[in-house]
Amino acid sequence: MPVVGMAGGGQLARMTQQAAIALGVPLRVLAGAPDESAAVVVSDVRVGNDRALDDLLAFAQGCDVVTFDHEHVPGPHIQKLEAAGVPCRPGSAALAHAQDKLVMRERLSELGVPCPAYAPVPSPEPRAFLEAFGREHGWPLVLKSTRGGYDGKGVWVVGDLEEARVADRLQAEGVDLMVEQHVAFGRELAALVARSPYGQGAAYPIVETVQEGGICTEVISPAPGLSKDLSTEAQSLALRVADELGVVGLLAVELFETGAGLLVNELAMRPHNSGHWTIEGARTSQFEQHLRAVLDLPLGSTEPTAPYTVMANVLGGDDPDVYPRYIHVMAHDPGVKVHMYGKASRPGRKIGHVTALGADLAEVRERARHAADYLRWGPAMKEHQ
Repeated sequence: MPVVGMAGGGQLARMTQQAAIALGVPLRVLAGAPDESAAVVVSDVRVGNDRALDDLLAFAQGCDVVTFDHEHVPGPHIQKLEAAGVPCRPGSAALAHAQDKLVMRERLSELGVPCPAYAPVPSPEPRAFLEAFGREHGWPLVLKSTRGGYDGKGVWVVGDLEEARVADRLQAEGVDLMVEQHVAFGRELAALVARSPYGQGAAYPIVETVQEGGICTEVISPAPGLSKDLSTEAQSLALRVADELGVVGLLAVELFETGAGLLVNELAMRPHNSGHWTIEGARTSQFEQHLRAVLDLPLGSTEPTAPYTVMANVLGGDDPDVYPRYIHVMAHDPGVKVHMYGKASRPGRKIGHVTALGADLAEVRERARHAADYLRWGPAMKEHQ
């Protein structure tokens, strides 16, 4: 059997291991510490720094293909792996568009993919530029670090020129910035697709993602009330982007739904939080699909297993001891599925997710929310609602 190496030992690698077991495919993980989420459940773990070239080269020896749990492995290091004959999927050329938001915006704009208005922020004295950008596109503005941001980190919404002073501080700290138009959107959607080296593509149903404080708290599949035409448009757009960028593996396209149509917000080239619902809610989970794609196997069915599936993230609360709350959650709703990531609990940190399926959307949402809230807060959950 071919060995798949995954750089990064987080929960995405942990859940990929479950799919690898079913396929009989050995998964090797490069983890930063032996107690990381994936490291405690994968048998073949190499402890090292996935930002260090020597550790990556040593890890890749004996792997038939290398893929990634996150976007933070330096692009030049991936190029060195490729030059050494290691198949990396996605490759460095594709992954650059998920690692650098400005590179992504420029390429998508060249392809005619709808995006918010954007520009790189010059240095020094960026505020004069931001003032002019604000006059043209309106305030507030969205400042973004071009690299490294996730879950609301690396994003600053500035309401006026005074608040834009943050750009001076960030540039002084060495942060490369871009600015985007603040989009008045109705809701956020996500399109998840897979592409193999052979060129086969597969698209999952379009989902709605619910964000609170910059963190995704809920995913609803399929997106309620989304027209068939707009759903097909979103799936086609994601498949086209995957093909144009040469993505191999999964591609998640985060979208704004506006009165004028769809706009692309972000890209991710790995299993994604918006796809966790597929473990129970689709014939082929995103984790199995990613393995199939990077191994150039025929892709699996993306058909849903229920009319509605809702995934709710479990965030850390005041009490880190979550296990005693399993009794209530499982007795209250034997159909809800609990996935915990083996991560230390901190307030607001993603430590797991729950999934509920059914035919009544309101009921399914309530079931998922109840389970996630109880796992976070216990009997005190009503005080936090």
